[in-house]
Amino acid sequence: MQSGNVKKFSVKSGFTLVEMLVVLAILALLLTLAAPKYFSSIDRAKEATLKQDLNTLRESIDKFYADNGRYPNSLKDLVEKKYIRDLPLDPITNSTETWQLLPPEPPLEGMVFDIKSGAEGLAKDGTAYADW
Repeated sequence: MQSGNVKKFSVKSGFTLVEMLVVLAILALLLTLAAPKYFSSIDRAKEATLKQDLNTLRESIDKFYADNGRYPNSLKDLVEKKYIRDLPLDPITNSTETWQLLPPEPPLEGMVFDIKSGAEGLAKDGTAYADW
């Protein structure tokens, strides 16, 4: 055996600064491509939720009228009489206080004939949220 001729190798592990910068640049590029689609999909989901909530509330108002012969005096009437479980949040404004209530034409009784969103601004399709 040759004990004097043994060479020792040192192994360095880890990444160099250049490798880290390349990885970070690739991640930044991927984020710039993905972030707009992510936020756009959140907006589309909020708009779809708003449309569904308005549809549900309008159906509940119509059912209340069919059962009682008058329109509800407030949205809380729909909750109290179990037409809806709870008043939904307006997904655009994140509030239950921004719903716009439209009263019926006289001689109809009640205070809530229709409901609209109190959100300002335009949807992705160019229509105003208040017109839905």
